[in-house]
Amino acid sequence: MKQVTDKAFNKYGRVLELATDKFVQTIEQAAQTKENTVVYEPSVEVFEKLDIFTDLQKNIYGDMPIEFGHCSGFNKKLNAVEYHRSSEIDIAGTDMILMLGQQQDIDYSNNTYNTENIEIFFVPKGTAVELYATTLHFAPCSVDGKEFRCGVILPKATNEALSFKPEPKGEDRLLFAVNKWLIAHADSGLQKDGAWIGLQGDNITVTD
Repeated sequence: MKQVTDKAFNKYGRVLELATDKFVQTIEQAAQTKENTVVYEPSVEVFEKLDIFTDLQKNIYGDMPIEFGHCSGFNKKLNAVEYHRSSEIDIAGTDMILMLGQQQDIDYSNNTYNTENIEIFFVPKGTAVELYATTLHFAPCSVDGKEFRCGVILPKATNEALSFKPEPKGEDRLLFAVNKWLIAHADSGLQKDGAWIGLQGDNITVTD
């Protein structure tokens, strides 16, 4: 496992110098997620009232409309990779682990990705990172089996339901939600939700 401060992280993103203390204090007050589940909320009002929200909108996203939500729970598997047409900002409300890859390694001839290309990074509590648009990622993983809590900032409406049904061909097969392209592993169970199964190799698991 590598650190987000390592040079190896540079191709995936960068660490941001942001005042995250108030966000961490706020998400610490949230109710604990149920065991063995992961929840995602794209927009949380209490986060969007924090001063950091204005800073993110003006200085990181260039005054673009954004949403500030979270992904929290208990997870130790890769399960899938996703990407957006925009950077994603993640703020570690607890210590957490990110499994990352690059969009350039997707084989678009059959929409597959080999999990051997994944690199694993530790993100300390309070750290804010920008994941570039070409960075493959999914739900963070827990550290020592504990609940992870991660603030997630994206352009507004990202991950909402699509207003149309994508064509079942090419990259359109991967379009899963607004600004969200997804490739899942057969062991993830996500096919029941209509996810494209294209991850080849092991469904990487983080051990406690």
